[in-house]
Amino acid sequence: MRDIQQILERWGGWAAQHNTAVNWSPIAAGFKGLIGAPASSRPSCCDDDGLIIDGCISRLQQIRKSEELNAIMLYYVHGLSKREIGRRVKTSEREIRRVIETAEGFIEGGLCMLGVSLQMDPEVTKQPDEESAHAGRKKRVRLV
Repeated sequence: MRDIQQILERWGGWAAQHNTAVNWSPIAAGFKGLIGAPASSRPSCCDDDGLIIDGCISRLQQIRKSEELNAIMLYYVHGLSKREIGRRVKTSEREIRRVIETAEGFIEGGLCMLGVSLQMDPEVTKQPDEESAHAGRKKRVRLV
């Protein structure tokens, strides 16, 4: 199973270099002056992976709510924290987390439906221990 957050982190590094084809205007959405300069030392993905993920992001833009696209772009491409995004759009950090998780699930579902393998798959595949940690389960240690 892929780690969608790592995938989107790498896509964000790729998209921050103005590679994305997603038509997103932060000024039209009321985010004027919100975005800083993109960082150059971020992890990135190859162009093939970036274009595949970009296609899923474009589908998110077509089908889902605009707030989900805004949150994904601000968090993964522009590197703002969830707290900062919430402060800027005058909503709670919890709501921003919910919106981002919903968008991540949509994008992950899109990648699964495509059935493609990404070049970064060996690096972003969750290990069984990571999956249980993300599910909120704690590993019990038995003392003998």
